[in-house]
Amino acid sequence: MAQPTLPRLVLAGLAGDTGKTLVSVGVVRALRRRRLRVAPYKKGPDYIDASWLTAAAGVAARNLDTYLMPAAAIQRSLARASGAADVAIIEGNRGLFDGMDAEGSHSTATLAKLTGAPVVLVVNAAKVTRTVAAEILGCQVMDPKLNLAAVIINRVASRRHEAVIREAIAQTTDVPVVGAIPNEALDLPSRHLGLVPVAEHPRSEELIERAAELIAAHVDLDELLRLAGEAPRFEAPPAADAAAVAGTPVRIGVARDAAFSFYYPENLEGLQAAGAELVELSPLADRALPELDALYIGGGFPEVHAAALAANREFREALRRRIGDGMPVWAECGGLMYLANRLVVGHVAHPMVGAIPVTVEQTDRPRGHGYVAARVDTPNPFLAAGTEVRGHEFHYSQIAQGAGDVPTILEVGRGVGIGGGRDGIKAVQTVACYTHVHAAGVPEWAPALVRAARGGRW
Repeated sequence: MAQPTLPRLVLAGLAGDTGKTLVSVGVVRALRRRRLRVAPYKKGPDYIDASWLTAAAGVAARNLDTYLMPAAAIQRSLARASGAADVAIIEGNRGLFDGMDAEGSHSTATLAKLTGAPVVLVVNAAKVTRTVAAEILGCQVMDPKLNLAAVIINRVASRRHEAVIREAIAQTTDVPVVGAIPNEALDLPSRHLGLVPVAEHPRSEELIERAAELIAAHVDLDELLRLAGEAPRFEAPPAADAAAVAGTPVRIGVARDAAFSFYYPENLEGLQAAGAELVELSPLADRALPELDALYIGGGFPEVHAAALAANREFREALRRRIGDGMPVWAECGGLMYLANRLVVGHVAHPMVGAIPVTVEQTDRPRGHGYVAARVDTPNPFLAAGTEVRGHEFHYSQIAQGAGDVPTILEVGRGVGIGGGRDGIKAVQTVACYTHVHAAGVPEWAPALVRAARGGRW
């Protein structure tokens, strides 16, 4: 079997907030303007950056993460894109070498080497000149095996500023500069979890188009494509065994609106592969609950929309009845908050579904942020005891009342969960956790949810 080829680049930064998402979105859209098919990727577990990349590319962005998923799953994702895309753009996260420990495990650099993708470093040049060259040289020295192929200078103040930085880089390193972007008043809006999701921004398309114009005017796209084309062919692991489709089809609801939007494409595809018909619904707008065999409520921003969610009493009460009657539900983070008795935001208690007997309060700082390692240790409708769960969490909320009084299914070895080394609140056939899972890293998850929807015993 021939090794697949896919021109590809990693766009990385030296830290968060260097402008790499704006640059990545602009590059993706600028290439799309050239009628190229772009496969967008986001390194790490981030849903929101991926939503902007999706909008820029016109196809779903996928996440690549060496902690959340095995290397074979990452290679399979790239192999899948090789037949449908002309180039892949992988946006890094945090700083190039930042990982989960001092060795930089699971960093953007680690992913770049695994995928064989040349790295283009986006450097924030605000208020610096020659120091930029020192940063680039430091990256080369830190890991000589990394293919640091080029640099894009971002937030350049003037032509003279740009000229000094270019000269310093040329004198100090052998890394070419492929673009210099002026410090214009263009940025992506953010709030407590990072960027505002693209669906919530009223001028998202305008911003993406403007980013593409900046890139087309100030970055050598032909050189980026040439560098991407130098990425080597890669081994394509055998396709993962498809989830067995047995039994009658089932209807699994997916809560999807401005309050709930955090879903990995692989999770939804995994449910479909296992035999589910997905039915999108909106806890904000729908008054009635459709006929369902199970429900998946992902993360999002219920705290931003708490008043509107509370106002939709008909939907909340219908969902509480269905959960009490035994409908299987998997809820993550924002979904957990919605299923609680109350959600307290700014000292105002908003009534929620009431399916799990806890009160959740929004806080002004993260209560859980990072990778999660957990193990199932309690019988539940979905995952067998002993199942290892790798995931991530990022929540500015906590259980204010009831955390010690609810049964849970996950022993948390790394992370916070609901607190006390636990996560995964169990109620009837519902599991609600702060941990987000990726189907490629927990392959049992999607078939289990479909099996529970069919009334499988547990």
